[in-house]
Amino acid sequence: MSDWDGWNGERDARGRRDDGYGRGGGQAQPEGPQRMRHVQRQPQAQPPRPPRPPQQAPRRPAGPPVPQQAPPGGRPGYGVPPQQTQGPDAHGSSYDSGYNTGQVYGTPSGPGGPGRGGRPGGPGGSGRPGGPAGPPPDWRKRIKVGSIVLVSVLFVTTVGTYFWADSKVRREVDLSKVIERPKEGDCTTYLIVGSDSREGMSDEEKKKLHTGSAEGKRTDSMMILAKCSSGNTMISLPRDSDVEIPSFVGSKSGKKFPAQGRRVKLNAAYAEDGPELLVRTVEYNTGLRIDHYAEIGFAGFANIVDALGGVELDIEQGFKDEKSGADFKAGRQTLNGEQSLAFVRTRYAFAESDLQRTKNQQKFLAALASQAATPGTVLNPFSLYPLLGAGLDTLIVDGDMGLWDLGQMFFAMKGVNSGDGVSMNMPISGQRGGNLVWDKAKVQELVKQIQKDEKVTVRGQ
Repeated sequence: MSDWDGWNGERDARGRRDDGYGRGGGQAQPEGPQRMRHVQRQPQAQPPRPPRPPQQAPRRPAGPPVPQQAPPGGRPGYGVPPQQTQGPDAHGSSYDSGYNTGQVYGTPSGPGGPGRGGRPGGPGGSGRPGGPAGPPPDWRKRIKVGSIVLVSVLFVTTVGTYFWADSKVRREVDLSKVIERPKEGDCTTYLIVGSDSREGMSDEEKKKLHTGSAEGKRTDSMMILAKCSSGNTMISLPRDSDVEIPSFVGSKSGKKFPAQGRRVKLNAAYAEDGPELLVRTVEYNTGLRIDHYAEIGFAGFANIVDALGGVELDIEQGFKDEKSGADFKAGRQTLNGEQSLAFVRTRYAFAESDLQRTKNQQKFLAALASQAATPGTVLNPFSLYPLLGAGLDTLIVDGDMGLWDLGQMFFAMKGVNSGDGVSMNMPISGQRGGNLVWDKAKVQELVKQIQKDEKVTVRGQ
């Protein structure tokens, strides 16, 4: 076996070279075990890593550093918690495994942008300020929610208005004191009365409205309104109607007064013992049961018209009356409260004074109801509050009558004005001592048709 040229290594005890590497020898027998010298490898240079995008590492609470321990056969950072893999590795290189940032898959961090697919906050979302805009607002949902809120507010306002107004109605008429009443019919009947009450009026208002200063109150107009499924009927009762005062029970004394066969003008019954005797007298002379009573004074009537903004009316023929203050020209015009009161009270300007006045009253009340009983007024609190507040203080009704019944009454009057019903005077057959005598046969037929809810065919003056 030949030696390497230039070798200057050491020999063992037998004179053999010892270079630390095992190799074959020139002898026929294999060599025994040889010790191999350990060669330390030189660290290899790692290729430069691409720069990482700037990011803000999560803040950790202050505390002592955690010692790094390399597992057997491995480098530091493998098999240990993420926060322990910081600093250089065993070879001196600054290796970063990526776990030291607390990065979690699918969160806004790392190359490629925030979240999955590089979009903020996940697919299509906006997870941080300055990111892409979110989805457009759902206007249909907003409109739906707004509509619900609006309807709720209107409902609460309407219910509140109802209870407020209902508490202000003056239920002062007790129809249970009316005796010997006719049987009930199929229609709902109202006795509507306009009184000349000056209650609550100042001297200036009395002068302005030409009401005078008489004490007490008297009926200035009276009419029966029958609300029927076959059609509504409005019947004016002239204040000069010749009627008999029947037996009755005093509304205040409770004493029963027997019938004396006295014949008087209809308005005298009201003057004698108020609404209860008036209802008793109307029922006795007609045979028609009255279900509800409603009365309004001068001031309330004028205030309602003004609160409504006036009432539009077509006056067929102009007229003038100094006592009522009326001064009208023919044609369509809008009447304020003062003019309206003069229109319904005028009687001396006409040849048939009482009959023409009742016709004017019917015409005006129907026009008033047509303009008051509308959705724009009933559902609008800015219109409904002033309207109710203007007339409720002087409105007197029976104990069983509520706002619902008042509303039904107004809508029935509106139906008459729109052609869905009949407007007429009580049929008259002649006069007795200046009083108007009713036509008994026609009155009985009229009452029969109303009681049976049949179409009214009877006509008066």
